[in-house]
Amino acid sequence: MKKTTLISAILLISASVFIISCGKDKPVTSESNEVLTTSDGQVYVVDTLNSKAEWKGFKVVKSDNTSHIGNLKFESGEVTVKDNKLESGQFVIDMNSITNEDLKEAESNGKLLGHLKSADFFDTAKFPNASYEITKVSEGLAGSDYNTVLDGNLTLKGITKPFTFNANVKVKDGELMIATEPKDINRDEFGIKFQMPTAEGLIKNEINVQMKVKAIEKK
Repeated sequence: MKKTTLISAILLISASVFIISCGKDKPVTSESNEVLTTSDGQVYVVDTLNSKAEWKGFKVVKSDNTSHIGNLKFESGEVTVKDNKLESGQFVIDMNSITNEDLKEAESNGKLLGHLKSADFFDTAKFPNASYEITKVSEGLAGSDYNTVLDGNLTLKGITKPFTFNANVKVKDGELMIATEPKDINRDEFGIKFQMPTAEGLIKNEINVQMKVKAIEKK
């Protein structure tokens, strides 16, 4: 009788653990596009002093009055140009370079940046870099404001996901310019799940990002 009771108790505990485990959020996993670009062509090096990624975050009521804006610097990057057209590219962003442009008071600005760098958000101590690798370059859709479509793999906080930008690309006189369309990134997909107390205004899951890249032909 005691043996039967013990077995029943073990089964009950095991079932409880299974139910609790199933109730937890599923772990965020990486996915990626197949790389269809080549490294054939002329190499251009990203001008890190004149390139940046602009970011904008919003509270639930998405407007300029409920947003924060800022910039991130490129740490490095190279693109390949073939027949005067963009062929491939990879960019590394320094997450510790994040700035805020809308909070003018030093204490508030520093507090926000400290929080964005913390483990609650980008965890820059553990993940100091983000990256974007172009996996396919296509012509922009007819009637679009952008002449190019960039398919690629975005890596943020150690997680890689497929990500597509519409972009305007210009190659002239040894310089290449890329200006992507501002586009929302779902931070939840990259394991950034922090949320403020409701009374302080819920934060949108979307972070809007636009890349502005200047690259110089490598001699």
